[in-house]
Amino acid sequence: MNPAMRAKRRSFLLLLLLTTLWAGLVLRLWWIQIAATHHFSAHDIDLVKSAVKQRQQSIMLNTGRGEILDRHGRSFTGVEQQALLLFPLAKGRDDLEEALARVAHIVHQPEAALLRTLQQAKTPVLLRDEEGKVVPLGEQQAKAVNELHLPGILALPVTERYPPDGVAKHVIGYVNRNPDIIRQAYEPEWKEGKMTLDSMVGASGLERSFDRFLQGVEPSILSYYVDGSGAPLQGLNVRYNRQDNAFYPLSLVTTLDRDIQQRMEEIADHNGIREGSIVVLDAKTGDVIAMVSRPSFDQTKVEVAGGAWQNHALKQLPPGSVFKTVVAAAALAEGTVSPTERFFCDGEYGKYGFSCWRKEGHGWLTMDEAFAQSCNVTFAQIAKRVGGEKIEEYARRLGLAAPVGHLSPQLFKLADFRQFDGEEAGSVFADGAPHSDEGVLIQTAIGQRDVRMTPLQAANMMVTILRGGTPGTVRIVSDITYRNGVTFHHFAPQLLETEGIDRVTAYKLQRLLANVVSDEDGTGSMLQHAAWTVAGKSGTAQTASAGAQLYHQWFVGYAPVKEPRYAIAVVVENQPANRSHLATAVFAQVVGALAAQSAKSDEPHAGSSPE
Repeated sequence: MNPAMRAKRRSFLLLLLLTTLWAGLVLRLWWIQIAATHHFSAHDIDLVKSAVKQRQQSIMLNTGRGEILDRHGRSFTGVEQQALLLFPLAKGRDDLEEALARVAHIVHQPEAALLRTLQQAKTPVLLRDEEGKVVPLGEQQAKAVNELHLPGILALPVTERYPPDGVAKHVIGYVNRNPDIIRQAYEPEWKEGKMTLDSMVGASGLERSFDRFLQGVEPSILSYYVDGSGAPLQGLNVRYNRQDNAFYPLSLVTTLDRDIQQRMEEIADHNGIREGSIVVLDAKTGDVIAMVSRPSFDQTKVEVAGGAWQNHALKQLPPGSVFKTVVAAAALAEGTVSPTERFFCDGEYGKYGFSCWRKEGHGWLTMDEAFAQSCNVTFAQIAKRVGGEKIEEYARRLGLAAPVGHLSPQLFKLADFRQFDGEEAGSVFADGAPHSDEGVLIQTAIGQRDVRMTPLQAANMMVTILRGGTPGTVRIVSDITYRNGVTFHHFAPQLLETEGIDRVTAYKLQRLLANVVSDEDGTGSMLQHAAWTVAGKSGTAQTASAGAQLYHQWFVGYAPVKEPRYAIAVVVENQPANRSHLATAVFAQVVGALAAQSAKSDEPHAGSSPE
């Protein structure tokens, strides 16, 4: 081939390459701008909506999700109130100071506070006070603000789902955008266009476990559409979408008491509990009255990796001597030990370096006394007699080997629907651990090694004992209701699918638990001066933390002893070895608060005559 022909061939190939590239570019632009505008890339991005959002300033006034209420109908997820909304576009007004002065006069707030809020805003914001709470407006104030017709400044009804001063945050949980959950749990709705990958879904707590019921109407959003300079576009300056449906969204009626919940959280924070939990159950029904978890977290800015959002009341921990309740139940029910049988403790046991917490030993003492004084050596001897198989069996009978939260096997085609999100099961022996090995057995007897239970299970164990040995599940939601208050579904109380313990053994355990407090040498003797008479069991469990000797402190019990109202579990995690038993002190404060609340509730109403 001569040079001229080669030159022509190169020119042709270059032209062909350029033509191919141009055609590919045109095809790509066609695909992006026309064919795939609503479903671009593997992430299913809606390019039209994304383009609109670039020129949109919006704020959510109501999520559209159902409310979560306490047993008296008080909301945990915010109440509707008139509030002042400030959009950044208002910063460009020539008469800004004059406008803010007029608004400040109406809402009774300093003009400087409005100006500062507006200047700092990069997105639409609500006017808040120094504590971060939304400044509420009266109907007349809201009307007066809106009659000013100030672009970017107006008043509307707002329901803040997670207010800064909210309580029961771990129980309620939070919502976020999670495309994976949408694809897995809501595939039909997603494919039908009823949900997008941007839809908010429950991520933890009741928001997650009841997400399908709380998913309701579209959220109410106020939007301004602006041009490149931030000025409102004519004809598109305000879009306000507010849903009004008499039946939806559905609401949850929980078994919680908001007043008691708030008081329990105050006690936890006052005592500086950085990690731990408080669980208060109704002693008769097993319903959750209050459930506190620490550390706390911000539901609007969740650091998922940090883990503060996890509910510690549902997480399994080594219970320490609280587990001696199970060993005692097995020994008494099987007739292995009599409550009055005597044992000797010299502070040491066997060849494993196993010792009693009282280094010099307890000397001679009965089983009753050994339980009250939490003698490790005595319970090592008792556990050896009872055997690992029986200890594991009675843990199961007392509801410590499986989740205890209310379970609906088939709830509107939802298989095995559990009310508690993330509840752990608990255990006695690890898989493959030899149940009959003496070294394993004596550590198990005192709630160490592989023994795990959740604070919720521990409190429910007290309810089981008070119920005469019949184990039941724990409810935290009693009803799902329509928006108008009519019941959509009722969760009836239910028993656990496991055999319990006999009434005689349950009665003997009640006596043992009472002696822990009434015995002058009992580990709970400091509770003798509590507002109500108390029965219960303390526990101190060493953790596996590296580099530090830390302990989980427990006190689990009930009050008052003669007519029990509440079963309670208090756990303070990761405490130094030389720290006093904070869990017992907190338990006393919890009982005091419950006694005060009960006295308040029992007071005759104004105008009524005493009996």
